[in-house]
Amino acid sequence: MHDRSVHVRVVSPITTRGFRRVEDLEALGYPGLVVSGSQIDFGPGSIESEFETAVCAPDTIRKIVEAEREGVDAVVIDCMADPALRAAREAVRIPVVGPSQAAMHIAAMLGHRFSVITVMRRLRAQFENAAAVHGLASRMTSVRHVDIPVLALEDDLDATKRLLVEQARLAVEIDGAEAVIFGCTGLLGCASAVRDGLLSHGIDIPVVDPIPNAVNVAAALVRSGLTQSALTYPPPPEKELLGFEPLKASRLLAAE
Repeated sequence: MHDRSVHVRVVSPITTRGFRRVEDLEALGYPGLVVSGSQIDFGPGSIESEFETAVCAPDTIRKIVEAEREGVDAVVIDCMADPALRAAREAVRIPVVGPSQAAMHIAAMLGHRFSVITVMRRLRAQFENAAAVHGLASRMTSVRHVDIPVLALEDDLDATKRLLVEQARLAVEIDGAEAVIFGCTGLLGCASAVRDGLLSHGIDIPVVDPIPNAVNVAAALVRSGLTQSALTYPPPPEKELLGFEPLKASRLLAAE
């Protein structure tokens, strides 16, 4: 059993300062759980494409390696693209949780089929591919979008919430969804409003807010003494990383 507070670090893989507020992350904690945050120094201002997902990966891995060296118990990657998830799991032994993977499995556990409500239409393939990789393609009924860029979600938060409710209702009534997932971690805190909006239409389904869900999954893994399999995620081979020395897996450094 884990007899001390669990420390979960939320690593934001974007460079826009202030987008992820420290106080919002700290509010996810409770007695026995400490939640802290960090973000990359080099990479995209937001992530809405495969290109930006790739560009953010090196510094995301560096921040996760740093978190393990600082004694953090688990890490959550703060993006629904789950950027660098598999690579980071090879680099560290502490649990690394991708909010998209965690949300899809929880939604599939709580409802027969689920829908993702994301920001832009261009992300549809990303979520369809992710569902296939996670073995959940048959459980994801649709990917809908509100057509608002990530960095504009809070410009008119009431309007954003109304659009989320509308798309979630259509996901249920037209697509057959029985649970919905937010397809952007920038929607942190909107779940209760969306659930209330759905209830006003007589729809009672789970609304999964990916970051709180992933933080709690990460904490549960630590308390259960679980982390990713070393057979699935073995440490990378020892070789030169020209220009990327700070990314060197802490598992390799520990063996030197």
